Amino acid sequence: MKNNQYKQIVIFQAKNGKIEFRGDFEHETIWGNINQITQLFGVQKAAISKHLKNIYKEGEISKKTTVSILETVQTEGNRTVKRDIEYYNLDAIISIGYRVNSKQATQFRIWATKILKQHLVQGYTINKQRVGENYEKFLRAVAHVKALLPDGEKVKTKDVLELITIFAKTWVSLDVYDTNIFPKYGFSKKPTSFVVEDLIDALQELKRELIAKKQATNIFGQDRSKGAIHGIVGNVFQSFSKKDLYPTTEEKAAHLLYFLVKNHPFVDGNKRSGAFAFVWYLKKAGLLCANLTPEALTVLTLLIAESNSKNKDKMIGLVLLLLNK
Repeated sequence: MKNNQYKQIVIFQAKNGKIEFRGDFEHETIWGNINQITQLFGVQKAAISKHLKNIYKEGEISKKTTVSILETVQTEGNRTVKRDIEYYNLDAIISIGYRVNSKQATQFRIWATKILKQHLVQGYTINKQRVGENYEKFLRAVAHVKALLPDGEKVKTKDVLELITIFAKTWVSLDVYDTNIFPKYGFSKKPTSFVVEDLIDALQELKRELIAKKQATNIFGQDRSKGAIHGIVGNVFQSFSKKDLYPTTEEKAAHLLYFLVKNHPFVDGNKRSGAFAFVWYLKKAGLLCANLTPEALTVLTLLIAESNSKNKDKMIGLVLLLLNK
């Protein structure tokens, strides 16, 4: 293994007496050499070496899977030398901690027992420091979503939580927003066109159901101008030189939602009609994903409805981000 993989490693004892580790979280472990482990438990190097020898001799853990040889640069006197040094992972460090006789090792065992008890009783443990760091990122992500909306927006912070949760791996990292690298394309290019009258019939059925439930009136889904739906569907499926303007199904679905919500083709019910058409088309194309919960769809539709038109590409990107997961 290359030494630069572990430049971020720090093994230390916190001032409050708790043992804390930071390290190779990508591989869910940490690595420490004899000197670091000696400092951690407050004993001589010979004691750590003796315990390691017995641990491996007794087969408590496997040396093959818990030791890594890393090339380490050291300063010795007036010269800099490179040496291959053994580093031990978290399993080895824990094993040593249960054998060493020192005040710091006792503190370690108290800490480890507390963590084990939490796992057994609660089923989980919480690293408050890491949660705090991620919570700050989470709040910033919520703020960024709200920043996409114009002044006087109607979407409350709590309403975007479902959407943020779905985008956790890509959105909460903030890379997508900060670098403005939103998805521009989908993946599915199979033929997904439909007859516009089928969509109109489906929207009329939606209207009848909502009126029956007293959730809409007769003006729901009423055309604001003749041929508005035909125009929107035509824009979504338009092509040039036999190439679709929006080549993938995901792009078509995203633009169908956006145009139906933002172009206000109906006197009333544009948001509900847009959300319905979006789901109806995805289901027809066989791309209705589990991520698209009712709450997420509601927030996504509201974000689009309240967004500034200059952020159209970002809104489309958010939809594609959801569909591409």
